[in-house]
Amino acid sequence: MKRQAKEFFPGVSKIQYEGPKSKNPLAFKHYNPDEVLDGKTMKEHLRFSVTYWHTIRGQLSDMFGVGTAIRPWEDGTNSLTMAETRARVAFEFLEKLGSPFYAFHDRDVAPEGKDLSETNKNLDSIVKVLKEEQKRTGVRLLWGTACLFVHPRFAHGAATSCNADVFAYAAAQVKKAIEVTHELNGAGYVFWGGREGYSTLLNTNLKREMDHLGRFLHLAVDHKKAIGFKGQFYIEPKPKEPTKHQYDSDAAACLNFLREYDLLKDFKLNLETNHATLAGHTMQHELEVAIAAGALGSIDANTGDLLLGWDTDQFPTNIYLTTEIMLSILGMGGFKTGGTNFDAKVRRESFEPVDLFYAHIGGMDAFARGLKIAAAIRKDGRLAEFVRKRYSSWDTGIGAKIEAGQCDLKALEAYMLKKGDITPNTSGRQEFLENLINEFV
Repeated sequence: MKRQAKEFFPGVSKIQYEGPKSKNPLAFKHYNPDEVLDGKTMKEHLRFSVTYWHTIRGQLSDMFGVGTAIRPWEDGTNSLTMAETRARVAFEFLEKLGSPFYAFHDRDVAPEGKDLSETNKNLDSIVKVLKEEQKRTGVRLLWGTACLFVHPRFAHGAATSCNADVFAYAAAQVKKAIEVTHELNGAGYVFWGGREGYSTLLNTNLKREMDHLGRFLHLAVDHKKAIGFKGQFYIEPKPKEPTKHQYDSDAAACLNFLREYDLLKDFKLNLETNHATLAGHTMQHELEVAIAAGALGSIDANTGDLLLGWDTDQFPTNIYLTTEIMLSILGMGGFKTGGTNFDAKVRRESFEPVDLFYAHIGGMDAFARGLKIAAAIRKDGRLAEFVRKRYSSWDTGIGAKIEAGQCDLKALEAYMLKKGDITPNTSGRQEFLENLINEFV
């Protein structure tokens, strides 16, 4: 397929780093991809990715109104020709933005046909275009996934559907999506259970549904191994919406599920800030829960509105948020296969194509600032030293013996009978630490 010569974002050149004093809205103020921090470039640390579904396919519709997005390249169809055009649009955007990765659902990039066979042929056709554009630009696929929640067949879920035929269809769709991700040399593959949950327990066999989900994921792992796909598998937690309760409700629930069904060795988590908010957690909490289990793989970079109770998928601009995220990620040694994926959409009122650039530039600068601040805090050392000292009683004496499994309850009783009593001797100094962070932000 010959690449179209048409320019879809006329007037926008490749976004350059101009520094903090720049007033150019189409320039980076903080994201300098070649700047080295902690032994790696910003590009290597952050591994930015753009989502196909919001940035290329999003029409800015909501439950109260039709889409407002002005996208001059759209012809009002979902044809293969239109899908090819969208792929060209996507890679022009990625190239001009300087994003090294992108991510997609299978149905984002290619339309469904009259049956599964035709649908797969449509996907194969567009994969040829994606491969061509990846080769031309050097942009890589961060991860692929299957859309198992939009079509009416998935009204009751996919892997957790009450209909065995739906399970079989979803399995076939995931098989193809994993194969396509493998063909495009994707770094990973995500499972997001959009409708894997329930709206009421009155019609739900919860145990049976969770068993089916476990079986489904084992089938996916088996196929991954059979075709030689080396990319990382991820699960993305979300507590609710569209269902009342989803089985992948938060990081802890996902980890428990993976352990129960003997899948932890095969999966890591892809965490999203807005989903953490809906679960009643901070993103830092979700990150640390996953890191503690050695299971953090990747993140979806966005934020929600704390005054709204749904998944608003806004671009991240809060520097405290990005600093906390990067403190956790740097603390675990950085990304291995995942990255910072902008699962975010411009506001319904921001409907012009250039707004896509403003939004991503802002998010990338916010994460770059968070990275620089987190690196400076780590280099300063006071935060880490405070935490070390706070737990110093575990490094020697009775604490070290407890951690080494050398004490039973009788021995601990004897220790305390001899010691008599204890008094708190270490202040938590939350306010001091918050002030310390403010020195750097």
